[in-house]
Parts: sequence; C-alpha cells; structure tokens
Amino acid sequence: MCLPWAAAMQREPVLVVASSVDGMSDSSREFHKPVRRPAELFDRVFSAEDPAEVSRVAHTTAHALLARVRADPDGGVVERLVSFTDEHGIDDLAELWSRSPAKTLPGALWRLYLVQLMIHDDPRTAALLYERGRAELPSADDVVAGAPSPAGPDELVALVDTILRGLFEGDFAVALDRAAAFCRVQASGATHVADDYEATEPERASAFTTRALRLSDYAADLSACAALWRRDALT
Repeated sequence: MCLPWAAAMQREPVLVVASSVDGMSDSSREFHKPVRRPAELFDRVFSAEDPAEVSRVAHTTAHALLARVRADPDGGVVERLVSFTDEHGIDDLAELWSRSPAKTLPGALWRLYLVQLMIHDDPRTAALLYERGRAELPSADDVVAGAPSPAGPDELVALVDTILRGLFEGDFAVALDRAAAFCRVQASGATHVADDYEATEPERASAFTTRALRLSDYAADLSACAALWRRDALT
C-alpha cells in the first residue's frame, strides 16, 4: 500500500518492522484490509529492530508530511489524510509513529490519529462520554473543543475529523489545543461513568477509568505539544 504522503519522504528508506499483528500471516497481509482496534486497545506498542532507525524515520516522515501538505494544502490530499484510518486501519501509522515520545511531532500526530480512531470505532460511547463530561467539567474545554450542543455520534465524528483536518490546513497549535480540550471533556465523562458503574459492574468501571487516565495523559501531551509548536520547538 502506498501511503498518501509517500512523495514527501523523497525516497527515504522504507521502514521494515519485525512484528506480527495478532498472529497475522504473511499470506494474509498480501490481501490487506483495514485493521480495526477496539477502544481499549488503542495506543498499542509495535516492536521494531532498530530504535534509532525507527526514531529517524518517524521524525523524517512526520516533518516531511506536514511541511509538504501545509505548503500546498490540496483538498484531496488533506481528505485522504483525514480518512486514512477508515480506509487502511492503524497499523501503517503505528509502524511509523507509535514509539515516538509524546512531546514530539510524530508523537502528536500518532495521538491525534488514535483519538480519531477511538471516536470512529465507537461514536455512541464517545457521544455519551462527551455529554457527561460537558455537564460535569467546570472549565471552558467544551467551548475550546468546539462541539455542538448536544453532540451526538455523528457530530463527534465530524468534530474529531475537523480537528485533525486543522493540523494540515489551519493553525497547528490551535488544532492541538482543541484536541487536548476534547480529550479532557472525554476523560471527565469517562471518570464519572466509571463512578456510576463502580458498585454494580466493577470491570466496566475499571475500563472507563483506564480510558479516562489515558485521555488525560493525551490531553496533557497535546497541550504541551501546542506550546512547543508556538515556540518553534516541536521536533
């Protein structure tokens, strides 16, 4: 499969990842289909042979992608990037960016795509958490994120796509701030829903607590990346 930003890599060496995803055989990978990941598995770590090479390729591809698309924000290319995981799954992006530190450009892009995939995979739960978080969170994060009120599943999918699109054709730092605010609202909702289930369904409560913690971490990481971008220090 050819990634939509392949030309931006200027014939960079191809990264070969020595991993097997869920026991997938070589023959099955010849007929590639989008690989869906349930929300509780997002942020999976993929192994690689050479960490230095992984880091080099991650930063090269992220910077080449962003520089090229933002210099010439062709609508078709941007839409292909926004819809990438819907068409191809997350594995190709994981091979490039999943091991990058949080406060780097590839780390920020990876987290944005993971959040998008989480919403696309289960928009009903995302909408439930968002509305609960909106009601409980005493901050302006809901306003910063920019969701309509009320925000149903379709509205949440459209919002996260709009935020991701802003990385490529808008103010990059603002897009990161919106994504961070979005994650904080979701995290608040997940925390309160976890409290609701604690007495009757502790396993489900634990799953929502884990999601809340992960989203809170992502919010902090994305806010830090926005600040670094504004100082021209996001590497």
